[in-house]
Amino acid sequence: MSSPVVIIGSGFAAYQLVKSIRRASQEQAIIVITAGSGDDYVKPELSHVFSKKLTAQDMVKQSGADFASAHNITLMTNTYVDEINRIEKTVSCQGIEIAYDNLVLATGAQSFVPFVDGDAAKDIITLNSLDEYQQSQAQLVNAKSVLVVGAGLVGTEIAMDLAIANYDVILTDRADALLPRLLPEFISSQLYQIMRKQGVELQLGNELSKMTKTATGIEVSFNNGYTTNVDSVLCAAGLQPNTALASGVGLAVNRGIVVDKQLRTQDPHIFAIGDCAEIGGKHLAFLQPIILSANALAKTLTNSATDVTFPAMLVKVKTPLYPIQLSGNTTASDANWQVEMTELGMTAKAYDSDAQLIGFVVTQANMPEAFKLLRLLPAVSTVLKVA
Repeated sequence: MSSPVVIIGSGFAAYQLVKSIRRASQEQAIIVITAGSGDDYVKPELSHVFSKKLTAQDMVKQSGADFASAHNITLMTNTYVDEINRIEKTVSCQGIEIAYDNLVLATGAQSFVPFVDGDAAKDIITLNSLDEYQQSQAQLVNAKSVLVVGAGLVGTEIAMDLAIANYDVILTDRADALLPRLLPEFISSQLYQIMRKQGVELQLGNELSKMTKTATGIEVSFNNGYTTNVDSVLCAAGLQPNTALASGVGLAVNRGIVVDKQLRTQDPHIFAIGDCAEIGGKHLAFLQPIILSANALAKTLTNSATDVTFPAMLVKVKTPLYPIQLSGNTTASDANWQVEMTELGMTAKAYDSDAQLIGFVVTQANMPEAFKLLRLLPAVSTVLKVA
């Protein structure tokens, strides 16, 4: 009998892969090794825990033990991988040697936290996992004012959710606009106005420089000299793929772990998937590409080598006061935009110099148009970026 597929990590990508393997094979042995509890949860809900008043336990769909039983896998929780031996094809975990036939790195990514001076800098909260939320939820529940660092996708979603939940919110980013990697300025400005109307203080084109503890909270200072006080600081300034295990055994790493179209590293028995992986030079930290990757990799791991292919894919911006969906190249500086706007919503289509549709953005009541436009968008024009 062959050795098992060993998966390091228990996030969305890892568990999506487990489900996909089980659809292809009930017999394939699977071992999942995770530093956490292995509980299954819906990560995008982290952007809405405040308005929905969700605790970390509320978010758990299935405990790690129940997930393992339901999918017939061996789950090793609270376990750290010390070493990978590519020659012997083993993984060492706290003195235990585990043999693998194929190894999958689903190690995810950690939040990027920029350097900030001051004695309160160590109190910056990140919200990139269920465990991180569990560690900080008491502090966040008791807070009345929160500074959110990062006006990309997650930071903007969290800032709006906090405002809806009646927190006093400041949102800062060194960029001059909201979601600058995803939205053209004329749509970003609409979202800006909605955020202001909801009471969010926007410190764009600015950077947090210092955090100082006070008797009542944290004094925060910015590069432009502005100073104010908040109860908590939450950072959502981007992701850093966890690549240490891969680089430690000589696998190629750029921003993420470099893999081919079959998600294979240069070692034919080691693969990478999800937020830690870099596919074709792109870091695709969105749910749809991860699902497609898991479906393809499951076939490869069950003896049917399969390339992952990405069609045009939707990105949903979960800002309920101004909902947005987009796809394709929506930030090209030379795009020709055709915009239809009413009081109920906007449809904006981006065309290249050959009058070819290369991207679109729809908002509010026009959201149903996204799927029709998606069919018109060629896959080759799809550019997904981490915001």
